[in-house]
Amino acid sequence: MIPTDPAILLSFINLKLRDFYPDLEELCASEDISRETLEKTLAAIGYQYDPERNQFV
Repeated sequence: MIPTDPAILLSFINLKLRDFYPDLEELCASEDISRETLEKTLAAIGYQYDPERNQFV
């Protein structure tokens, strides 16, 4: 289960990207997470996915 609080979600997703997944697409497929929903949720608190850094910044 993924966190619902956007700030905790940010930390959770960036940790997963850093430690387990080469990119956001792999994370979403493996964890059965909607990429669109995830990106919208984190954009609402000012974060966008940066593929070069493989994290939300």
